Amino acid sequence: MHRPLDGVRVLEVAQFTFVPAAGAVLADWGADVIKIENPVTGDAQRGLINVLGRATTVPGSSFAPIMEAPNRGKRSVGLGLAVAESRPVLDELIRRSDVFLTNYLPTARAKLHIDLDDVRRINPDIIYVAGSGFGSQGPDRDTGAYDATAFWARGGSADGVTPCDTEQVAFMPAGAYGDNIGGLAIAGGVAAALYGRRATGEPSVIDVSLLAVGAWATQFSVNLALLAGGPLPKIDRKTQAPGNPLTGNYRTADGRFIQLSMLQPTRYWPEVCRLMGCDEFAHDPRFESLEALAENADAAYAIVREAFARRTFDECVRLLKPTSGQWAPVQDPWDVGNDDALNANGRIVDVIDAEGQPRRLVANPVKFDEAKPSLTRAPQFAEHTDDVLRELGIDDERLIELKLAGAIT
Repeated sequence: MHRPLDGVRVLEVAQFTFVPAAGAVLADWGADVIKIENPVTGDAQRGLINVLGRATTVPGSSFAPIMEAPNRGKRSVGLGLAVAESRPVLDELIRRSDVFLTNYLPTARAKLHIDLDDVRRINPDIIYVAGSGFGSQGPDRDTGAYDATAFWARGGSADGVTPCDTEQVAFMPAGAYGDNIGGLAIAGGVAAALYGRRATGEPSVIDVSLLAVGAWATQFSVNLALLAGGPLPKIDRKTQAPGNPLTGNYRTADGRFIQLSMLQPTRYWPEVCRLMGCDEFAHDPRFESLEALAENADAAYAIVREAFARRTFDECVRLLKPTSGQWAPVQDPWDVGNDDALNANGRIVDVIDAEGQPRRLVANPVKFDEAKPSLTRAPQFAEHTDDVLRELGIDDERLIELKLAGAIT
C-alpha cells in the first residue's frame, strides 16, 4: 500500500507553493490531483524566471524546480473562474472530488463563489481545506502572506537565528522553506480528515496557517517564553554548547564545517580523541568527569578545534565515520541532493521532464512499505484541460465553445 490515497480525488485552486506543495504530497501518495489555473496567466509562480538571484531553470529546458516540486503528479486545467461559462465545469469537478484545496483569501473566494458554503452546496461531503497566512479567524484573516513574513518573521524563526549584534535579520535558508513545511502539515491534515470522514461520515473543514506552522516549529522557545511570563533574554549563540566541547560546529582546514551533537561528552571524549589523532588527551583527568570537563572547558574546546582545523573536511568525515557518537557534515544543497542516505532510501527521485530528459527531485519524507517512490513531472500549463473535461462528458463542440468564451484554455 505504498500509494494509500489511490482513488482519492483532489481539486486544487491555489498557486505559488503553500497549498500546492500539499497537493504534490497527496499526488505522491496516490491521489488524483486536478490543478485549476488561470486560463491566461496560469499559476503566478510560472512567471518567476529568477528567484533569490538564481534562474529558475536552465537554458533550453522547461523544467523549473520551483514549479515541478509543488506540482508534480498533477493534472492542469486552464479554467476561468470569473467567466460564467466555466461554472458548470467547476461545479462538476467539485461534485466529483473528495478534497478541495485553496489558498485564495476569503474575499477572493467569496467573489469567485468558491467559499465553504458555495462548495458544500454542490458537494456536502467534500473536505474543504484553506491554507492561510494567519488563520481563518481574527483581524488578519484576510491579510495576504508569504512564508518569509508569516512563517519566518512573525513565527519566530528569524529572531531565533539572528545574532544580537547584527544589522540585518537572517533570511530563510531556502526559498519556499515555510511553504514546504506547511504543505506537509496540510497533507497530514487531509489524510486525517479522510480517515475521519470514513469513520464518522462527517467531512472536515481544515485551516492551516503559515503563522501556526511557524509557531509549531519554534515551540520550544515559545513555550519557554510563555512559562517565563515574558520575552526570553536574547543571548549570543555560540558555536559550542557551554561545558560540552562535543556539541557544536567546528571549521575544517578548507573552510567547511562539521556539526557535533554528543550530549554525553565524557562517554565519547576518549573515542573522539583517538579517532582525531589526540590520543594523549583520551584519558586526561581534566576531561574524565562532567565537573572536570566544565572546569577545563576552554582547554577541551581548543583541543577539538585544533584537531578539526588541521584537517580537510573530507579527512574529518572519513575519520569520524566509525564513531558511535552523533555528528554530521554541514552540507550545501548539492551535497544534500547527492547524500548517500537520502538516495539509498529513495528520497531523491528520478523524473522525466517534458522534453524527455531525466531530472531529479526531492521526494516527500514519508515512505510507505519500503517502496521506492515513482514521480511524474508537473503538468505544463493547462496541459490536461481537454482530457479532464472529456472525462466530465463534455464533447468537442462544447470544448470549442468554452474556449471561444474564454472559459478554458
